[in-house]
Amino acid sequence: MLKVLVVEDEEMIRKGIVLAVDWAALDCVVVGECADGAAALEAVERYDPSLIITDLKMPRMDGLEMLRRLREMGNNAYVIILTAYDSFAYAQQALRLGAVDFLLKPFHDGELEAAVTALRRRTEGGGAVEPPALPGLKKGDKSKYVLQAMEYIGAHYDDQNISMGVIAQHLGLSESHLSHLFRKETDYTLMNYLTRYRVHKAMELLRDCRLKVYEVAERVGYRDITYFSATFKKVAGMSPSEFQDTCR
Repeated sequence: MLKVLVVEDEEMIRKGIVLAVDWAALDCVVVGECADGAAALEAVERYDPSLIITDLKMPRMDGLEMLRRLREMGNNAYVIILTAYDSFAYAQQALRLGAVDFLLKPFHDGELEAAVTALRRRTEGGGAVEPPALPGLKKGDKSKYVLQAMEYIGAHYDDQNISMGVIAQHLGLSESHLSHLFRKETDYTLMNYLTRYRVHKAMELLRDCRLKVYEVAERVGYRDITYFSATFKKVAGMSPSEFQDTCR
C-alpha cells in the first residue's frame, strides 16, 4: 500500500484531492496533507510517504525547492507534480529531479487516478519509472451550487443530523436537482462525499494519538463507533486504530 502525502496551498484543491479520489481502490492511504513545501519536509520526516503529490507554486517553499531538498536528503519517494503553469521549463526541472508524472491544473476527473495507476503498473513491472510526456490542459470547474454544497459539508460535517434534504434546503434547491448536479460534476453522490469528508477529518484527528477512536467518531458526526470503524475501513483501506498506528 502506498502512503500518500498531499502538498497544495489551495485548500479547496487539496481537499478535493484527498476526498474525491478513491484511495483505497488504488491501494493507497493518505497519511498527511500540507499547504507548503516547508511543512511537507517535516511531514515527510514524520510519515515517511512513498508517494508525494505536490503543487509547484506555494508560499514559504515551492514544490521544486522541496523536491530538491528531498533528493539531497536521499529521499526517493515518488512525486507527482501539479501546476497551473503550462511551462516546459518548470516541467523539465521537476522531471530532472525525479518527478514521475506532471499534471496541469485544473486536471480532469480521473487524471490523477490514472497517474497513480500508471505509476503502480510501472513499479510492479520491476523496471525503472520513466518520466511521462507532458499532458495537455483540461478544464474541470465546478458550479457554484456544488461548491456551496462542499462548503456546507466542510462547516457542518460534525452534525449527526446533516442530510441531503438539509443541504438542499440551505441552497434553495430540490434534493433531486442537487443530487443530479453533484453526481454529474464530481462522479460521487453528495452523501458519499460527506462520508469521505468525515473520514478525512477523522484521519486528521487520529494523527493526534491522544484521542481515542470513539472520541474521533463523535467529533466527525458518528453516533455508532462500529459503523464509523466499518465506514473508515471501507474508505481508507484500514481500520481507525490501524491508521493511528501508522502515525505513531
